[in-house]
Parts: sequence; C-alpha cells; structure tokens
Amino acid sequence: MRKETKIAIIGLGYVGLPLAVEFGKKFPTIGFDINTSRVQELKEGRDSTMEVSPKELKHSTGLQYTTEPKDIASYNTYIITVPTPVDHHKSPDLTALIESSRTIGKLLDPGDLVIYESTVYPGATEEVCVPILEHQSGLKFNQGFFCGYSPERINPGDKKHRLPTIKKITSGSTPETADKVDALYRSIITAGTHKTSCIKVAEAAKVIENTQRDLNIALMNELALIFDLQNINTTEVLEAAGTKWNFLPFKPGLVGGHCIGVDPYYLTYKAEMLGYHPRVILAGRTINDDMGKVIAQRTIREMIHAQHSIHDSTVTILGMTFKENCPDIRNSKVIDIINELKKFSVRIQVSDPYADSKEVEKNYGTHLIPFEKLKPSTAVIIAVAHEFYCNLLPIDYRNLMLSKPVLIDVKGIISKQMESVTDMKVWRL
Repeated sequence: MRKETKIAIIGLGYVGLPLAVEFGKKFPTIGFDINTSRVQELKEGRDSTMEVSPKELKHSTGLQYTTEPKDIASYNTYIITVPTPVDHHKSPDLTALIESSRTIGKLLDPGDLVIYESTVYPGATEEVCVPILEHQSGLKFNQGFFCGYSPERINPGDKKHRLPTIKKITSGSTPETADKVDALYRSIITAGTHKTSCIKVAEAAKVIENTQRDLNIALMNELALIFDLQNINTTEVLEAAGTKWNFLPFKPGLVGGHCIGVDPYYLTYKAEMLGYHPRVILAGRTINDDMGKVIAQRTIREMIHAQHSIHDSTVTILGMTFKENCPDIRNSKVIDIINELKKFSVRIQVSDPYADSKEVEKNYGTHLIPFEKLKPSTAVIIAVAHEFYCNLLPIDYRNLMLSKPVLIDVKGIISKQMESVTDMKVWRL
C-alpha cells in the first residue's frame, strides 16, 4: 500500500516558509526550525520576513510548526531549506546543511525521500549530504532512501514573483525519484517545472543563475567607475544604450544578500578543488566586494570638495538591508560603507524603515535611528532604494543636511530635475 505523502520542511526562513505554506494547502505538512522565537511567531500568525501574509498563514490549514525532531519522525518527505553562506575566507559554510542532514538521517525510514533546496556547489548533495544520511540512518542510498534537489528561486521582497509563479527546477537520484520530485512540485507550482537529468545539473543551474547576475552587475560597477573619472552620468549612458533591443538592463550598485553575493564563491570553491582557477568570476566578485569601500571614499572626497571638516562631520546612511523593500540584512554591503567611513573618524547615523533594529545591533553592532529622529548631517548616503526613500521630495533630503549639503545617491533615485530644486551637491554611482 502506497504511503500518504507527509512533508516536513526543515528551515522556516525566506525559502522554507513559503514552501511550507503552499505544501500545507495540499498535504499534511510540518515546518521545523531550531529557532524557537521564529516558530512561536509563526504559530501566532506572524512572519517577520514579510514574505507570507497573516491571511496566507491562516489559509494553509494542513501546516503545523515545531522545534522538536521527534515531531517530524513520522513524515516521509523531508525538504531541507537551511542557509548556506560563506565564511570569513569566502569559502562555503555548510554547517547548517550538515547539521540538518544529521538530524534527518536519524529519522529516516525505508523509502523516505530527502530533497535539498539550499544553494550548493555541483556535487555537494551526493558528496557531502548523502554520506551523512547513510551513516545516521544505517540505510543505503537509492535503496533504503532517495534524494532530490530543487533549488530555491525566492526573491525576497518581490510581491510579483512568488513561489507558485516561478518555474521550478527539479531532479532526483533515480529516474523514478526524479519523476516523484517533479510531480510533487508541479502540484504547487503554477508556472511549471523543469526536470533535469541528474542532481548535479540542477545544482549547477542554480549556482550559475546568480553568478551570471553578479558578473553583469560587476561590469556595470566597473563602467560606472570609468565614467565617473570622465564626469559622465552612468544612468544617462545606460538609458541611451538601453534603446538597443538586445542591451541587458543591469545597473551598478551594492551586491549583497544570501544569493548573488554568495553563490559565485560556491562555484569557484568547487572549481579550485578540481584544479581550475576561475579568473572572470573572481574578478567580478572582487569588483562588487569593493563597492562599499569605493562609495565611502567617494563620500569623503565630495565632503572635502564642499570644504567640510571631515573629523567634525556626521554622515547619514539611509538603508541597512541588502535590497529594497524587505527586512533581510544578511550579507548587507552597507556595513562596508560604514566600516570604511569609520576609518576617517566621521560620526555615522543609520536609518532603515524595514530592518529590525535588534537584528542589526546583534549582527553588525550598528544602532538604527528612526527617520524622524535623524539629526541634520553633513552628507546623506542613499544606500538602499526603499520605496519610502523613493517617495521623498528633494526638500525632504535637503532638510536632513546642514549647509553645503552632499548627497550620495547609490541607487540613482534622484533625477537631475529633482537635484536642481535645491542646493544639494549630488553624486550618483
């Protein structure tokens, strides 16, 4: 007799929760997370990541939450969605992936399925995770248990491209498993699925999605630096070039977060394990990783040109999250701006309408100030294009500054027409 599909989602962050909510509409589903406060808020119908509304949480009637491994022992399909960051040496940090594999390995029964969604380098599922599952369970891979890989494509803060409307890549450790994994995701993904021939192909496809974006943004950042030396407005150049039908609409900016600023390092790590030194990918990473420092140094230059005393100045930074309109602060490159400015002994005040002040304090040692309590400063850096900042008028920015104001517009949200309304000196990336 065929067992009923019962799904346990391991990790209830930006990736795991939307997945649990959708599967909870179709199957008996339980969400597992070691963070007790996270599980408690979800039980109360709140999602601090702002990815799922209280209404959506309520309508996922088949969904439960737990922090206890014993509560998921009776389930037969485990989907692991834990973070896979890099460490201080830019090497993959698989700690959460390894620990979750150990936890699930102890619970496996014959015939169970384990699907990984966390971004990894090609081969990691079968080379790192499977041996752990075998050791902990005592079962043989592709005989006692089976694996799949279906990389996440969640875009934090994006209310248009949601989990069901984003095409899903699927794969399995056997042809039969691949069919099962594909059918499982097709039950919730309205955009459809793309089944690959093996797990390694699915892993590789995921890691190059963000590597490609990283390289394109790195090119825009380098072009912006070159054009700045010639006093050419980069935004105008991109608008002009964009009139050609096949010009790709990428823009310069800070590249942080848990995907674009991280995934390329997984690919380069594996490449170097195989004896190949990737040059183009690492060059792009170097450019993007340096942009926070570049912006801070440019801010100091503009302040000096405006004849400000740097040591006695205050710089206001608007935005702390890694991208606009979401509370996610993971791998935010704004901290690079802050750290570089501190080298010049300027005072810094930071504000963000989305970021959690306690999380920012815990992770970056930076205190957030509500927008309405910001004190007038020498310069303002618009680091993140939150809708709140985009809707401000030139006079609102001018009121944030003292005489001879300097505005550093990293995201290019201040037009030349807006700039002409005040006496602000505006520099755009």
